[in-house]
Amino acid sequence: MLCSTAAARRIHRRGDEFPRAPRSVAEMAITTERDELTFERLVEPHKRGLHAHCYRMLGSLHDAEDAYQEALLRAWRALPRLREDAALRAWLYRIATNVCLSAIARRPKRVLPADYGPSWSATHEVGAPESELLWLEPYPGEELESGYAAPEARYEQREAVELAFVAALQHLPAQQRAVLILREVLGFSARETSESLGTTVASVNSALQRARRTVDERLPERSQQETLRALGDERARDLLHHYIDAWERHDVPAIVALLAEDIVVEMPPWAAWWRGRDTVEAMLGTPEKPCFEAVRGIPVHANGQLAFASYGYEDGRFAAIGINVIALRGDRITVATGFVKPELLARFALPAELA
Repeated sequence: MLCSTAAARRIHRRGDEFPRAPRSVAEMAITTERDELTFERLVEPHKRGLHAHCYRMLGSLHDAEDAYQEALLRAWRALPRLREDAALRAWLYRIATNVCLSAIARRPKRVLPADYGPSWSATHEVGAPESELLWLEPYPGEELESGYAAPEARYEQREAVELAFVAALQHLPAQQRAVLILREVLGFSARETSESLGTTVASVNSALQRARRTVDERLPERSQQETLRALGDERARDLLHHYIDAWERHDVPAIVALLAEDIVVEMPPWAAWWRGRDTVEAMLGTPEKPCFEAVRGIPVHANGQLAFASYGYEDGRFAAIGINVIALRGDRITVATGFVKPELLARFALPAELA
């Protein structure tokens, strides 16, 4: 028994125990409840950021929700390895990033109609909608955390969910997309980013330079956050109110007066999109014979931009149409993207119909 005695001493020194009897159901329930409370306490401050991260990576509210839930599940399963230290945030984002990279590998990138093909004329028939898997989706403003990112980040949190930025991200290879978001949006160091992606610091720095060039080529000169700050909250609200009011009154000249000369209008899931104020004016019809039915609009927060939910008159009620996101240059609308997807309104805490 000398070997057994020596082994026992080694076990005692390293703090192990001899096998014990299985825990009772009550013990297991208490342990599980304690673990759940610990997990919630650790993860809660990061939930909004993780959700927005999945959206930036995937460009889809639906896909982001799936990836976010999968990331939380993986983190829960790895709870014994969680630590209450500075590495927790990087650890959680590493999990979420890798879930998103797996999702990207399984499906096509999401884009906006202007990325899909040439602009259409006012007389061109729009045809049938394309697969919804192609298109970017809007992001509810209420899901966002505070407006500013870490000091090391290049983009503010709201600026980094603007449609133009998220659309530009989708044109990056998956690894470059992850690198740019981790470094420029979330403010992780090159070393933390390389550890999250299982690569080298040199590879991260190289990918970041290429990603910056691609994104900068696709972004407008000023972000919507800069434009809205220059415009001021009151003027921005008035502009959105006048735009909604013009649509509700079927006032085509009033709508057109708010548009920039080079306005772009998109309506995913339709591939059709139109460029130029004259083209859009012709498409809208005349005040006596507009091309659209009676509508109602409700202001919402989406992608850090001016936006509103639209409802169309049908069978004695106003039924949900979709979410309209507006980009400005100065006090004129330069991009109007109408996401014709009624089920989106539930994600913006709005009803499916109005009386």
